[in-house]
Amino acid sequence: MLTAIVLIDTEPDRIPEVAHEVTDLKGVSEVYSVTGKADLVAMVRVREHDDLATVIADGISKVPGVLRTETLIAFRTYSSVDLEQAFSLGLD
Repeated sequence: MLTAIVLIDTEPDRIPEVAHEVTDLKGVSEVYSVTGKADLVAMVRVREHDDLATVIADGISKVPGVLRTETLIAFRTYSSVDLEQAFSLGLD
């Protein structure tokens, strides 16, 4: 399982709409409205590197109102919760 954190800059009047549209994309597990450098943060979890391009470049970046994205790819997960098990349910 690959995890990417995607920082999303949007047109200010489209933040809620962009958040809902991004949430509906396959591979996006959640979207947060945040303060700071970005308007939204999307958590993307996929099986293959090629899937990242599908979700981010072909999906998130094409949502009307998205101005730019910055993607951070996670190397390791440090958590007391077994995220791999939680996100692998029903994916086979």
